[in-house]
Amino acid sequence: MRILLVEDNPELASWLIPVLSSAGHALDHASDGIIANQLLESEPYMLAILDVGLPRMDGFEILRRLRRRGSRIPVLMLTAQCGVDDRIGGLDLGADDYLGKPFDVDELKARVRALLRRGQGQTGGRVQCGRLQFDAASRSHSVDGTVLALTPREMAVLEVLLYRQGRPVTKDALAEQVAGLCEDISADAMEVYVHRLRKKLAGSGVRIQTLRGLGYLLDEDVAAI
Repeated sequence: MRILLVEDNPELASWLIPVLSSAGHALDHASDGIIANQLLESEPYMLAILDVGLPRMDGFEILRRLRRRGSRIPVLMLTAQCGVDDRIGGLDLGADDYLGKPFDVDELKARVRALLRRGQGQTGGRVQCGRLQFDAASRSHSVDGTVLALTPREMAVLEVLLYRQGRPVTKDALAEQVAGLCEDISADAMEVYVHRLRKKLAGSGVRIQTLRGLGYLLDEDVAAI
């Protein structure tokens, strides 16, 4: 899933970027409020992690503009000043969750997982299609309890398809969710990832279909049941 991290503290950002990227997320980073607002206007993020104190435009104003545009993406606010008034103000503006600094990285990852599930309309920690299951807590895909050996990019592609199972996902939309701004995934590369996933899902009762002009669709392979 593609996430925007808005944090102007370079040390904190350099610590968080690999932590979140290692979980299979495509991560973009902005250290400036105006740039963050522009990115949220133009890019299809599934979650924004938004610091309150930012140069040029603070997190509250970014959130206000985001909700005014009608965007409902989940927003996790980070702040060193986590008083009751700050939390109420942010929640009234449309924040989904708050985390005060300093925070435990495992708690951050748990809140990110919960907000991503909520954004996809999922309430539990597991998503399933037939015998294929994704465990959000361990960030692992398994078939009948056997964990699939996937690369981070394969895991990201399969996660997007699994959350949108039964619905076609275009190559462009898929690439936008598994790559950040500084990455460029060609159509040929996307076909390679899907080809590898098909091989690893062989015999699982789950298939990735190619729908001409529409993209890829993950569903149960009824013929294999």
